[in-house]
Amino acid sequence: MLNIRNYINGHYCDPILGEWIENVNPATGEVYSLVARSAAPDVDLAVQAAADAFPAWSAMSAQNRSDILMAISRGIALHAEDLALAESADQGKPLSLAKKMDIPRAIDNMAFFATEILHTNTEAFQTSSQVMNYVVRKPLGVVGCISPWNLPLYLFTWKIAPALAAGNTVVAKPSELTPMTAFLFGQICADAGLPPGVLNIIQGLGAECGEAIVAHPQVTAISFTGGTTTGKHIASVAAPMLKKMSLELGGKNPTIVFDDVDVTQVAQHVARAAFTNQGEICLCGSRIFIQRNIYEKFREALIIETQRFVVGDPLLDETRLGALVNEAHMNKVLGYIDLAKEEGGKILIGGTRMHVEGRCAGGFFVAPTLIEGLDVLCRVNQEEIFGPVATLIPFDTDDEVIAMANSTAYGLAASVWTTNINRAHRTAHQLESGIVWVNTWLNRDLRTPFGGVKHSGVGREGGSEALRFFTEPKNICLQF
Repeated sequence: MLNIRNYINGHYCDPILGEWIENVNPATGEVYSLVARSAAPDVDLAVQAAADAFPAWSAMSAQNRSDILMAISRGIALHAEDLALAESADQGKPLSLAKKMDIPRAIDNMAFFATEILHTNTEAFQTSSQVMNYVVRKPLGVVGCISPWNLPLYLFTWKIAPALAAGNTVVAKPSELTPMTAFLFGQICADAGLPPGVLNIIQGLGAECGEAIVAHPQVTAISFTGGTTTGKHIASVAAPMLKKMSLELGGKNPTIVFDDVDVTQVAQHVARAAFTNQGEICLCGSRIFIQRNIYEKFREALIIETQRFVVGDPLLDETRLGALVNEAHMNKVLGYIDLAKEEGGKILIGGTRMHVEGRCAGGFFVAPTLIEGLDVLCRVNQEEIFGPVATLIPFDTDDEVIAMANSTAYGLAASVWTTNINRAHRTAHQLESGIVWVNTWLNRDLRTPFGGVKHSGVGREGGSEALRFFTEPKNICLQF
């Protein structure tokens, strides 16, 4: 059985305490590898390696760092098939989705920040004829990057690419539920010529090695994507140590459908926004608000589109919905469906565990589920479910739907569907959300800021925002 080991100082190594975690394929329910259960001694080793590598890496020219990151991007592309298969086996997503979305985005992440650092500028301020101020940005040192299980390599590279590009060295932790592509990524980096110690990958549990990374005195900043409860804990540890933090947390995202749309066409997009990657994307639209005079027509169109999400073996081309990441998460999602019934909801479609024949008989599958009849303030409409479950809510006026959309503690993303450009702008400005898509969903330009408001996080990722997070500005005032 494969052992998924740590990658420290340019080579793979076993956990110092010799403990391992079973890694389960969620589509089959079977253990197929063992993951290093790292602890504080492993983190100490990784941080020391990163600290030793920092002077040379930070002194390297932007062009040289860019060349290495571009080589890593090409290495991901070279191994795209193997990485997609590993992503599907680890996370349960359809292999077709991993090939189309996850791995291409990881390739783009590395290439984008490799080129972005070649186009930064330096601010200068002429105070008088004899005084000039100019600003330089310096890397922070050793930084910690902690990524989630839903888009493993996609979000792993989204964090480490800007950190490395800016001249930092990194101690990174993937989720213990989906460690495989990060494990393979270490060798890709070594083959691309990344110097030892610049990137160190620590496997293990969040409460153990993740906590050790956050609390380590030599780690200067933490970039974290995951649940809001964990994010609050990280903040409680890192803030008293005056570390920089970027926290991309949960979402309970509204999808707003006005009555001037093409119902059949928009229903396709809304279903995709609700159920892509089994609904296990923080950007999925799980609260669907539909203007009342098209409610019944849109509901029927959405049910038809939901039926097209074939649940099955992730390796089959026809599968559009794979397995949930593990049994505990499946039971959580099923628990919210039971809660919806208790709260007065009506299951329109789905609502049950799916049993897939063949090799996936023991897998963790849930049918895509639509629910109506729930109050906007009930728990199912207020709490993040993170699964293939969406609720339908009718509305009458613009002001009413904006108030309902803004009623949760979250504010990550929203989508608005209308052909009225004035209504689109007005609604987008009034939504309490870090990202608003109009007549589209998950349409990303990597130059734009990414992040949420309220309990959806602190800080922004993407483009120049990410490079600013991973650097510290220094003002130099010169009198002639």
